[in-house]
Amino acid sequence: MRFLGWAHQSISEGMNKAFFQNKRVVVMGLGQFGGGVDSAAFAARAGARVLVTDKAAADQLASAAEPLAGLPIEYRLGEHRQEDFAAADVVIVNPAVPPEHPLIRLAKANHAMITSQVELFFQMCPAPIVGISGANGKSTTTSLIAHLLAAGIGQTNIPYRRVHLSGNIGNRPLLGLLDVLTAEDVVVLEISSFQLEQLARIQKAPYAAVITNLTPNHLDRHGTFETYCRIKETLFRFQPCDPQHPCLSVFNAEDPITHNWFTTYCGQPGRTCIAFCAEDVPASLLATFKCPGRANRFNLAAALAVASHFGVAPDRVAEAVATFRPLDSRLQLIAEKNGVRWYDDSKATTPVSTLAALNGIDEPKILIAGGYDKGIDFSELGRCIAQRVKVVVLIGQTAPKIEQAIQAAGPSDVLIRRAETMAQAVAECQKAAQPGDVVLLSPACASYDMFTNYIQRARAFIDAVNAL
Repeated sequence: MRFLGWAHQSISEGMNKAFFQNKRVVVMGLGQFGGGVDSAAFAARAGARVLVTDKAAADQLASAAEPLAGLPIEYRLGEHRQEDFAAADVVIVNPAVPPEHPLIRLAKANHAMITSQVELFFQMCPAPIVGISGANGKSTTTSLIAHLLAAGIGQTNIPYRRVHLSGNIGNRPLLGLLDVLTAEDVVVLEISSFQLEQLARIQKAPYAAVITNLTPNHLDRHGTFETYCRIKETLFRFQPCDPQHPCLSVFNAEDPITHNWFTTYCGQPGRTCIAFCAEDVPASLLATFKCPGRANRFNLAAALAVASHFGVAPDRVAEAVATFRPLDSRLQLIAEKNGVRWYDDSKATTPVSTLAALNGIDEPKILIAGGYDKGIDFSELGRCIAQRVKVVVLIGQTAPKIEQAIQAAGPSDVLIRRAETMAQAVAECQKAAQPGDVVLLSPACASYDMFTNYIQRARAFIDAVNAL
């Protein structure tokens, strides 16, 4: 496998740190996620005159801004001002900001370059990039791939020397990696639909691309499922396919849309296509794999396909699978009290994620669900809750919608409760729980109605459980 020479040549035309010297750079959106801190630090260290602007107040962003202490950065917090965008040379946009935001249009009209953390990284990264996206399982699959690829370091046939994990997975700096990356590294990135929307603007995609699955998500932003899928296909549409250095495209064979993509892209010159399914995972690996449920078998199957392509030896793969641990807030066992097991699945921000959790646990289940309304249909989740859950405690904006979906499923023995806070929800679960039950926080929704992010939601759940 010879891809490193190609990767070094893939750096975009003239984009480097020197470009930012003395430029007026506006970073739109600080926040813990979305790359605002990373982008501001990168631009400041590159010699730009940086202004960070965010609608959140300074006290809300104090912890997020701590890594920027000491850097020559100006702040405009609690508001956005038109004059800042009109005067900008470059605007680095948080992925959560829609492309047609009026202030972005204003900056464009005044000839500013509109870019983002992920675009800048793809334009300057000297190493091959493995990109993972999809509706569900992205974080686990991304972490698994990085873990398995790292297991191959030192093999005589492995041409890379370091593996870096970053992207839309926790708060991992991306642009900061550019100071240490070489063509002998590999970068493994989780990539969101918002980031893919930005990459489409510059027609960039990773050397190796993996799609986990496709189900309706972020319809409040993208409008239709068809649009959402078209954005996800950016992952493959703009891959750098070269007959001398074929790119890798990995598809879920059991998802009808991604399977159709497999048949579309398979056979194209300069592209290696692989389709995976849950049954691809050998029983010997499943015996040591510590992530429960069939959904995690899909995640592992995708990771195995990538590891095989990169040449990681089977014995090293087996050792790595056995040492991989479930990620925080992804069906993570956090406590067992009086014979009741409590699981944190706060990262389950779509109904499909929660369905996977419910179908992956056989014991009697008590579920905490609900949160920010992304415009997703809950019909299938309602039917599953009616059939597989003994008690459901609903929270957040979507509580009425989920309750309606459960009731529409027909007669059921499930008991429906409401709670205003996470502590109340945990207390309701404790009242209902009996030895042998599982209590599961798997919201099926984003967290933004009650919490800053899914991590804060998970912490509230864990604190409430520990206080029992």
